[in-house]
Amino acid sequence: MPGRGPGAAALLVGVLAGCSLFRPVPAPPPPKPEPVAAPAPELPIPQATHEFRLDPGGGEVVGYVQRTVVGKDDTLPDIARRFDVGYEEMLLANPGVDPWLPGAGREVVVPTQFVLPAAPHEGVVVNVAAMRIFYYPPHKKGEPQIVYTHPIGIGRVGWKTPEGTTKIVSRQKDPVWVVPKSVRDEHAEDGERLPDKVPAGPDNPLGQYMFRLGWPSYLIHGTNKPYGVGMRSSHGCMRLYPEDIATFFDLIPIGTKVTVVNQPYLFGWRDGTLYLQPYAVMEDDARAWSKDRRRLLAALLAPKLRRKVADHDAEIDWARVADLARNPRAIPVPVTGGRGGVDAVLAQALEVQNTLPAGSNWDGKSGLLVDQKTFDDLVNGREAPKAAAEPPGRPAASASAQ
Repeated sequence: MPGRGPGAAALLVGVLAGCSLFRPVPAPPPPKPEPVAAPAPELPIPQATHEFRLDPGGGEVVGYVQRTVVGKDDTLPDIARRFDVGYEEMLLANPGVDPWLPGAGREVVVPTQFVLPAAPHEGVVVNVAAMRIFYYPPHKKGEPQIVYTHPIGIGRVGWKTPEGTTKIVSRQKDPVWVVPKSVRDEHAEDGERLPDKVPAGPDNPLGQYMFRLGWPSYLIHGTNKPYGVGMRSSHGCMRLYPEDIATFFDLIPIGTKVTVVNQPYLFGWRDGTLYLQPYAVMEDDARAWSKDRRRLLAALLAPKLRRKVADHDAEIDWARVADLARNPRAIPVPVTGGRGGVDAVLAQALEVQNTLPAGSNWDGKSGLLVDQKTFDDLVNGREAPKAAAEPPGRPAASASAQ
């Protein structure tokens, strides 16, 4: 066989080189996947915070502080109604937040932890400074004691809700409001004429349910203006959200003792720690809080608690007590044990979905709140029942219903 010359070798190299053009090019290695962040855990659905079983050991603090995020169309009154707290409670817990434009996506505090008033755990107890009502139903020895609590509206300046002890003497569904002469005269001075009576129905300021007290002309009742709950908006009576008074109407019997106190500063023990829950002092409270706060604070304590506080006086951070009293936030804050203050409490607060709590008395739909103008009219004293050919009036007194 003849040998291969240089030309043949060159030809073979060329053929091989040409064939390589038709080989598949290896695919580049796939890019490394970007790390995917784990989805944020879903926030828990809030639970209703109006019923508590008391610690047999005598703890005076119930509930827990919550945080939630403002929705696109939310106002603070919306969130207050949803979580069964009052208007002023929400404002104190969220200083600097515009109640009507809080800002979608903003985190707000929901003050659903409460120090029980220094009063016997019996019947109905109202703390006008906190604008909150408590009910302790009867219980047998050895059974756990239950307490129910809801926000209330109280008497505005010049029409104070009375303090002291009375009882429930009657109750009525769908009451008629007999407008007191004093209220009609007040409106007449402004050129407004109110009817003598307002029948039961959606325009009745007493709402659907009413308890009459042993104090003439003072009631515990519902309202057709739920945005007035949690503020000083009545002529002295105590008004509840419609859903809350409906529950109480079936729960509280005639003859139940009613105790009304004015305690802007509430001390209570929980798990060996003393807490202070401060509220704003009402502007017509005649006590000299700024001059003799420590003595007045002691006067608010029940005798048993007073002795216990005295025993632990050296452990109490009185500087924190004074600061909380000057800057009330309506949430319980530890004042013993070297624990953190307000910021620590808020950092540890449970973050929940901004939705109607499970077990709520409300359906989340009926009796919704209103616009700022209507609310401002209420604040400025211009709520009244509608009547044919009658101009709108000022807040309807919760009195003399039949």
